[in-house]
Amino acid sequence: QVQLVESGGGLVQAGGSLRLSCAASGSIFSINAMGWYRQAPGKQRELVAAITRGGSTNYADSVKGRFSISRDNAKNTLYLQMNRLKPEDTAVYYCNADWIAGWGAGGSWGQGTQVTVSS
Repeated sequence: QVQLVESGGGLVQAGGSLRLSCAASGSIFSINAMGWYRQAPGKQRELVAAITRGGSTNYADSVKGRFSISRDNAKNTLYLQMNRLKPEDTAVYYCNADWIAGWGAGGSWGQGTQVTVSS
């Protein structure tokens, strides 16, 4: 089984910064695409940012220029640096990864980490 564990969420004032981390563990041969999603109360889960194994990135329009996604392939860890946070960024943030293990391939979600931005 492959597990993803997020950390780094919390409460921050508007204009502040947070850095989220997502560590993957298990019998992983390699991790391909990874991404951050978020879900606000009463809304659907949406893609925030994604990154390929080679480092190509894409962002939701709402976070372009403020958020930066990165990864450390040696550590199987994903990051999201969030700057100039806004109250509308408040949500539970989830990590997602597509992986290949010795026994098969699949995708996993983390348990989520709460980000709250106060005005």
